[in-house]
Amino acid sequence: MFGILNINKPSGVTSRDVVNKIGQVYRKATGEKLKAGHAGTLDPLATGVLVVCLGRATKLMSFIQSRPKRYVAEFQLDASSVSDDTETEIELVQPPVAPSLERIAAAIPSFTGEILQKPPAYSAISINGQRAYKLARQGVEFEIAEKNVTIHDLAIVAYDYPILKLNIECGSGTYIRSLGRDLAHAVGTKAVMTSLVRTEIGPFKVDEGLNWDSLSIENFREKLHSATAAVDFLPKRIVTEDEIELLKHGQFVKNDNSNHDQFAAVNCRNELIAILEPAYGSLKPAINFVAGQG
Repeated sequence: MFGILNINKPSGVTSRDVVNKIGQVYRKATGEKLKAGHAGTLDPLATGVLVVCLGRATKLMSFIQSRPKRYVAEFQLDASSVSDDTETEIELVQPPVAPSLERIAAAIPSFTGEILQKPPAYSAISINGQRAYKLARQGVEFEIAEKNVTIHDLAIVAYDYPILKLNIECGSGTYIRSLGRDLAHAVGTKAVMTSLVRTEIGPFKVDEGLNWDSLSIENFREKLHSATAAVDFLPKRIVTEDEIELLKHGQFVKNDNSNHDQFAAVNCRNELIAILEPAYGSLKPAINFVAGQG
């Protein structure tokens, strides 16, 4: 199986749980092992789009991870926790501070564009080879460095103190918990994230996702996205059957347009053959999906 599944992950399961279940369903139906991996972790409490690459499409996970993502998140503005969400014990702000809608709206522009963000202590960031959340649960003290992230769009969906609901479009590596925490700090209070739904990654949308409870080999086949969907933002280079034979052996093909860094090589049926890069006036397969076949 070569392609991509869009799974609507429920709360309470990990991203790895989803990948494992897909593998179990496939093995039970076919007796074969399926290589699979998710393209962008969702925390156990979060729901929504989890893109899972199957077979050779696992080579495309970094392309999907780099795509803009959209979330709908709710924050409680009269509380805080060490995890910045409801995973750990919540402490209420005393005395409570109720920032006005106008004050929150005025602060939002400073959280759009490229910003510095400190990831949560309870995150998958690596600290000396160990996950930060594991160290935090053990009570180990450590520092996490700030990093640059990109917020493409940040909009207020609803506000009824203490609950603030935001719609966020962001780049890879953004922690939505940290965004809510820092926005709350800017308006004089604190926040915990109480819910998070990832509604989009690139072309994959939550209302088109497969439900966790209905995973089966039949809907895998019915809902399998072409691997081409992972690189729909790259210029396409349609390759002939003769060129596919060259690519099978790792050979170069003609470069019709050298103005791009990468191309998605597809056949006449729009099936992904390779990711091509310019080299020596031609195009070489940087990622090859047909090598050794034939």
